[in-house]
Amino acid sequence: DGTVPDGTVPDRVGARPEAASCADNAEALAPSHGLPRGPLSLPGRRTLAATWRSTPGRPALTGDPRTARMGPEPTSMRMPDLDRPRWIAPDVCSLGPWGRTQTNVFFVHSDDGWALVDAGWERDADRIVAAVRSVAGPSVRPVVIVLTHCHPDHSGAALTLARTWGCPVAMHPDELPIATGDLAAMTAWAGPLDRWVILPMMRALSQRRRDAVLARASLASVAETLDPRDPVPGMPGWRCLPTPGHTPGHLAFYRPADRVLLSGDALLTLQVNTWAGLLTQRQALSGPPWYTTWDPAAAASSLRTLAGLRPSCLGSGHGWPRTDPWTADDVATFAAGVKG
Repeated sequence: DGTVPDGTVPDRVGARPEAASCADNAEALAPSHGLPRGPLSLPGRRTLAATWRSTPGRPALTGDPRTARMGPEPTSMRMPDLDRPRWIAPDVCSLGPWGRTQTNVFFVHSDDGWALVDAGWERDADRIVAAVRSVAGPSVRPVVIVLTHCHPDHSGAALTLARTWGCPVAMHPDELPIATGDLAAMTAWAGPLDRWVILPMMRALSQRRRDAVLARASLASVAETLDPRDPVPGMPGWRCLPTPGHTPGHLAFYRPADRVLLSGDALLTLQVNTWAGLLTQRQALSGPPWYTTWDPAAAASSLRTLAGLRPSCLGSGHGWPRTDPWTADDVATFAAGVKG
């Protein structure tokens, strides 16, 4: 019943969970806007190849989301379509993970419309637009993009998407200097990879070239600051949780009604802190990547804060979402072993 050193928790065959998982409760907490519940995410405790198989009684989403009928899932093991959004909780869709970094973005629906949580890499704009159309319909545009933090694998497509949809990009005030290309702030809040590689490369550029690179990626024209004490824009019923450490203004988003947690990089379901885990894309609970983390001690504290929420559904910035009945216990066990 314990964990192995890298945070992976072995299967508990026949174990009786203390409470129903978010996936099990999805029928009772069905979305009010009529979208059918699609195939839920994979359990994080097994490898992808071992888990992507038929689950009796779990529906598949086909055709237009508002009119689709639930059909059987395939009976053979296969890789899922990573460009196809999947419901991981009522009113919450996951797109991803994709690429070497196993990146995710999330769509959240409410009476206010649709919100996008994180925006992937710059090259991901087209796939995100296509996914939104498949879930919400071709004429629907998200009302806001909310960022957990301003690293290029989370904010890369934000500018293109904000201009496409005509919506703002909301973030913690401490992320704004990074989002607007403030080199002094990037230097002050740098992680190891920034100090070793990124900043030396930037300094090697001419002033004119460096300014052009920073201006091209700047979100100044679309950025809005988000006070964590205020309601989350476009996401009523959700709380905005400051989780500093990976970056100074890192945020997580939490829905208390059913304990759904979108954790950004504060808590991951992909093993990113060993080379073997990263190269093999091993699915295991992990803290933020040490090589891009600004303050490891603060990051450890934030991780323990999130564990105290006992999430029933965990959607992280990298790796497969966790919706199984053991998610809360596994997160608590992992957090208890985190140093710092």
